[in-house]
Amino acid sequence: MKKFRGDCFLFTLGGLVYGMIEILYRHRTHWTMLITGGACFLSIFKIYKRHQTMRMLPKCVVGSAVITFYEFICGCIVNLKFKMKVWDYSNCRFNIKGQICPFYSMLWAFLCIPISAVCKKLCSKKFKFFKV
Repeated sequence: MKKFRGDCFLFTLGGLVYGMIEILYRHRTHWTMLITGGACFLSIFKIYKRHQTMRMLPKCVVGSAVITFYEFICGCIVNLKFKMKVWDYSNCRFNIKGQICPFYSMLWAFLCIPISAVCKKLCSKKFKFFKV
């Protein structure tokens, strides 16, 4: 039960922060982004926790890959299948189906720097849910 509560906390934290970042950047968000952000943060946290000695560059690459993967899956479902038009990267160079592109994947890599710091803090002894 403790693990489930911890995962729910991480999912909620990731979803809320992702939504706030979108609101600050695009002045809007969509409920699917809260779910995607939660899944991204929970996945990245578990990877970073398992590989705590990983250096920052590989963390950024792995984190960017995780976020890009979830963004692609979510985009294919909500934008291509259900036509919700949450985002469209069709105007970006080297995009894939308008759902992901190298520019945003690079931004996700930079976003993984503060994500790494948050994960490290959450793994500290102060947080009972996430003790190593």
